[in-house]
Amino acid sequence: MSAAKRFSSKTFAALSVRNFRLYFIGQLISVSGTWMQSVAQGWLVLQLTGSSVDLGIAVALQYLPMLLLGSYGGLIADRHEKRRILYCTQVSAGLLALVLGLLVTSHHVTVDTVYVLAALLGVVNLFDNPARQAFVQEMVGRDLIANAVSLNSVLMNAGRLIGPGIAAGFIAVVGTAVCFYANSVSYLAVLLALVLMRRSEFLPMKIVERQKGQLRLGVKYVAQNPLLRNVILSVAVVGTFAYNFTVTLPLLTRHTFHQTSAADYGLLMASMGLGAIFGGLFIAHRSRPTPQLLATLTLCFGFFMTLTSFAPSITWAEIALVPTGAFSIAFISTANATVQLNSSQQMRGRVMSLYAIAFLGTTPIGAPLIGAIVALSNPRVGIQVGSGVALVTGIWLVLSLRQDERSTQVLQMA
Repeated sequence: MSAAKRFSSKTFAALSVRNFRLYFIGQLISVSGTWMQSVAQGWLVLQLTGSSVDLGIAVALQYLPMLLLGSYGGLIADRHEKRRILYCTQVSAGLLALVLGLLVTSHHVTVDTVYVLAALLGVVNLFDNPARQAFVQEMVGRDLIANAVSLNSVLMNAGRLIGPGIAAGFIAVVGTAVCFYANSVSYLAVLLALVLMRRSEFLPMKIVERQKGQLRLGVKYVAQNPLLRNVILSVAVVGTFAYNFTVTLPLLTRHTFHQTSAADYGLLMASMGLGAIFGGLFIAHRSRPTPQLLATLTLCFGFFMTLTSFAPSITWAEIALVPTGAFSIAFISTANATVQLNSSQQMRGRVMSLYAIAFLGTTPIGAPLIGAIVALSNPRVGIQVGSGVALVTGIWLVLSLRQDERSTQVLQMA
């Protein structure tokens, strides 16, 4: 077998599973629509208010339910069939996108209606995210979970590469409403994929029976596992301060580089998406994630994010965002796979909900905070705050690893 074939077969191993292949194709279409809506919504809020704080609030409301009730969403995923949950969430998200499109078309949209619909989408994601994360292992099994998670990250960022470019063109030619309509229709691809999957080929996980104290048990389980605890804490801190690109990049486009075209914002997002595809493929090719790799990726993410903040022009920002995107997705893919591989089946939904709270649920804190920092300073400072936190987190992970190694050596000597 040639080197290229060996690389391909190892990198795309999970796609040999028919159900995951269907899921992958459906999600690729849907995620492209989701990124179209993300770009259009951010641009719409800036058109309505011109405020970085309002933009931060709109992003935050989309993730507030995850912050407040994320563990409950994970518990529902543990108690019920994942595919059934996904049917409900995909239909609901599609309807919300359709409503937003109709409001824009009829000229009844206000920043308050954007807030309400963003919050309702957050409720949908509260149940969708942990179910979708746990559903991956049902499709591919434990041996392929790390590869599948990384390919899923590639998928998400292929959508980031495709969606913003299309959205920028639509916004420039026909306005933002078409982006919301396109996203609404894109959910049909996921629904079709779910219908076409073969139930007999699933590797079902154990359904947890209803009992008292199950939410507390999930938190206790993570707190008592040092690896899970450190990974989720790292994701929470970096997620709060660094993953606010839907706030910082449109502001960087308009206020720092003085570009008023949505196409320029779309190119920034597409550059980051292109890098993220490379990063996701690199992680997919690796057989298993390690804590050492996670620490290295965190440091690299912070470094290239810092370079982005100092870019002298929008062209240099686009260039810097390619490695930034690569290391951002490599970090989060490695963290995701580490958490899934080191948690038990009975706890998977609750553990992944805590992971989702750490990564997505912290956005209601980070997005308005970074928006306020930008309002008091400038977009470059907002990005630098995130990059600085990522660098500090990477250093903490390195020191934690050394401490764990010393503790292990002491136990072995004893």
